[in-house]
Amino acid sequence: MLRVAAAAYDTVMSGVEQAGLLEWRAALLADLTGSVLEVGAGTGRNLPLYPPGLDRLVLSEPDPHMRHRLSQAIERSRIDRKVRGDVDIVDAPVEKLPFDDRSFDAVVCTLVLCSVPDQAHALGEMRRVLVEGGRLVFIEHVAASGQGRQLLLQRCVEPLWRRVAGNCHLTRATESEILAAGFELPDVTHAPMPKSPSFVRPTIHGVAMRPLGSDMSSAPPPSGNPQA
Repeated sequence: MLRVAAAAYDTVMSGVEQAGLLEWRAALLADLTGSVLEVGAGTGRNLPLYPPGLDRLVLSEPDPHMRHRLSQAIERSRIDRKVRGDVDIVDAPVEKLPFDDRSFDAVVCTLVLCSVPDQAHALGEMRRVLVEGGRLVFIEHVAASGQGRQLLLQRCVEPLWRRVAGNCHLTRATESEILAAGFELPDVTHAPMPKSPSFVRPTIHGVAMRPLGSDMSSAPPPSGNPQA
């Protein structure tokens, strides 16, 4: 992502955050415990929402401009006492997480799966680093349901949108991909992203789980092919 885009990100998203996205984030993160990994942590919008008392919090962000702003957010949060305990930043893409299997009790993924080159590979990595029964907490905008005007608009806008929005795809079937990656999906909400353009409005948020008694052999292999 360009430096100017990283610098403008929080300003561009501020209206959406205040209109309801911040409330979604807070509700999903409120009861996390143990060791937590956030992938694609960006500028640190989730940072002040993590509950105190986590055993470990690791923020993974591969983009250098976003990572710089993330470091600044951590320092501000420490000064304001919004973050307690150590927070580690890791330079790693979600498709290649430098952690052992079953390292985390929860993985947080908010507005990330729209832009990864290969959703199946990314989800496979998140599943790998979760303990059995571990949670994947997510907020993602997705393709509109059905074959109506909103989906047609998304398809028309997507080629240009990907160029200006960091490879962000508008028409991904992310809920189906989460299930295909071997997660259970006990809690998912479909809701329009507040105060946003119509082509990014269809959104899902919720919690998926790595099933108890699962191992990597029971998960489908990553496709290995970047998604268009």
